[in-house]
Amino acid sequence: MDTRITLKQLRFFLAVAQKRHFRKAAESEGVTQPSLSAQIANLEHELGLQLVERGGREIMLTAPGREIHARAQRVMEEVRGLADLSVSLRAGTSGVLNVGVSSTVGPYLMPHVVRDLHRSYPDMGLFIREGAPRALEVELLQGEHDIIISQLPLRSSDVMTVPVFREPLFLVVADDHRLAGQGAAQDSDLAGMPVLTLGQGYALNDIVTSLCADLGATLMVNYQGTSLDAQRQMIGMGMGCGFLPALYIESEIRGRDSSVAIVPFRPGRLNRTVGCAWRRSTGRMRLIELLVEQLRGTIRDKFGPIVTAL
Repeated sequence: MDTRITLKQLRFFLAVAQKRHFRKAAESEGVTQPSLSAQIANLEHELGLQLVERGGREIMLTAPGREIHARAQRVMEEVRGLADLSVSLRAGTSGVLNVGVSSTVGPYLMPHVVRDLHRSYPDMGLFIREGAPRALEVELLQGEHDIIISQLPLRSSDVMTVPVFREPLFLVVADDHRLAGQGAAQDSDLAGMPVLTLGQGYALNDIVTSLCADLGATLMVNYQGTSLDAQRQMIGMGMGCGFLPALYIESEIRGRDSSVAIVPFRPGRLNRTVGCAWRRSTGRMRLIELLVEQLRGTIRDKFGPIVTAL
């Protein structure tokens, strides 16, 4: 079958599927609406299928359109991978990686990693953007990041992942709480206790939600923080206890914040795994391997007593 499907047609179709609006899709691609509409019409003609339902306030994909959309995403991912590979082959150990980092990890780890990486590979750069893990995963699949550093496991099976370190979680309470300064807390101590956590866009939420169900604690769904700092401040005000990761505690609490207290709880048994993920089709593997190697090295050298390199 002789088809004249173009990458431009596929790119415009993916933009329409994402924006659900021809004008907004055209603006995102920097073309006029008639030009974009013509490309979509040409794609439908080449395939002999109607891909979008027109006429409503919001564009909807037809059933065939949804199937074509999934295949078009894979095609464009392979094209991006080809472009990445050419950059990697030309650059060797030089070049810039687009890195998405969970905001519960990035501020407490990446300054050390960047400093170490620059010493080892001065021609390699990182463009770092922090965000919530669920959003980072979506952006990775859309090609906005070359690699993300986040809590594992991820929800998508379309990416490659590797664990980098295991990080303990600690029970944190207000300094005037009944558990402060009384030694290790037992499971029974948390029964019925209000527990604060981050919102559902954060993987930590999954651990804390499951833990509350196990302990009979009360998850405070109306007071979910948008950052670890906000959560710590609410804990300090006595709004509930929380479970915070070790790197954050080392950076922001120990010797700094006397309004909260760290209470031993399930030592050695309450952890999260942080790792890296990238698209299977990426062409940036050499730079990704260097970054993963540096992450593990920094963890061992600077945070060995706090977290465990994997």
